[in-house]
Amino acid sequence: MIKRVCASIIGILLLFILLFRGGIILDSIGIHFENPLAAKIAVPADYSKADSNQNGIADPLDMVLTARKEVDQRTQYKSAYYAGGYPPDGEGVCTDVIWRGFQGADVSIKDLIDQDIAENTDLYSRVKGSPDPNIDFRRVPNQNVFFSRFAKSLTTELIPGDVKNLQKWQPGDIVVFLSPKFDHVAIISDKRTKDGIPYVIHNSTPFAAEVKLSSFKTPITAHYRWDFEKTPALP
Repeated sequence: MIKRVCASIIGILLLFILLFRGGIILDSIGIHFENPLAAKIAVPADYSKADSNQNGIADPLDMVLTARKEVDQRTQYKSAYYAGGYPPDGEGVCTDVIWRGFQGADVSIKDLIDQDIAENTDLYSRVKGSPDPNIDFRRVPNQNVFFSRFAKSLTTELIPGDVKNLQKWQPGDIVVFLSPKFDHVAIISDKRTKDGIPYVIHNSTPFAAEVKLSSFKTPITAHYRWDFEKTPALP
């Protein structure tokens, strides 16, 4: 009797882990489970082929591959203030995935955000009138304002199985979630589920992970695509 009860509890626990928020628990530890009987749909690639650093890899994929290093090393989620702005390797928050990803394509998002905040401080409510280059570029609302000004805004609707809709979600895109309880940002991965849902690379407690975009229950606030052929020039 006790063995049957224990087996039932274990079964329920395993089912919970498998189904909770689309399998986000398994995804977070690198186990990506899909229904083996599900039909696979093909979503055409439609990302920029610009190669700013001339390494033979398109800039959006450079972003993804660089951001994925955070997942591979399981960068610890740690929110702190750092003199100079940049946290050390091996720790950071969701916004650190973004600037690190851009570094893979030789784009310094920190410098660009700092410059725009200095020139247009009133547009950045999170700055509260007092720019601080040590932290401003690592705040989700500030990144959201910056990308809304300098990147292309795209759909926030995600429709599983709809190829036309899913084609609008491409590697290297930025997705933002803003709510009273949850400010978050992530990079769209080059991986998809069988039904076309893209994975995202992000950092949330306890460490960086690659999970399905559909795992997030907070509504998507914004979806951006950077134009690598028109990166603003720094003075």
